[in-house]
Amino acid sequence: MITDLVQIRVLGEKKREENLRFRRYMKSHDHSDRILRRIAEDIEEQIDCTRCGNCCKVATAIVTERDVERLARHLRIRPAKVVADYTMVNEEEGRVLRRTDAAGCIFLEGTKCTIYEARPDACQRFPHLVRGAGSIASRMWEMVDRACYCPIVYNALQAFKVELRFKR
Repeated sequence: MITDLVQIRVLGEKKREENLRFRRYMKSHDHSDRILRRIAEDIEEQIDCTRCGNCCKVATAIVTERDVERLARHLRIRPAKVVADYTMVNEEEGRVLRRTDAAGCIFLEGTKCTIYEARPDACQRFPHLVRGAGSIASRMWEMVDRACYCPIVYNALQAFKVELRFKR
């Protein structure tokens, strides 16, 4: 199990083409999503996301109206203030949590989320291997990039390749 973030970035980039081929392979071959979910769950149990926080440093978090309401209750402020102070509009994704290139998510302190109990649904389901809409194969387009910064995704993809007997 590789958890070093520098190694994850280097290996994820090095295996980008292989992961793209694997994504195509998954789409064109039958496999048991249940088995892949079990593998992903096992890997998620072994890695403590709160000791990493790299997703919060690198990725954006889409915010829904429901998320805004939850954050407003948690922060004890009006929803309009949550929108104004803690979110921004991203051209590609819509409303997301405010972030900076240097520090990442506005709610990240070190490797910990300061609103963990009230974090947006997108954050709760991250990295979207076990929890997410559709099959794992249908979400694979996201995983090639995530394998470059998330230890869970990187290790899960490597385990999936072994399970599905993917020829590298």
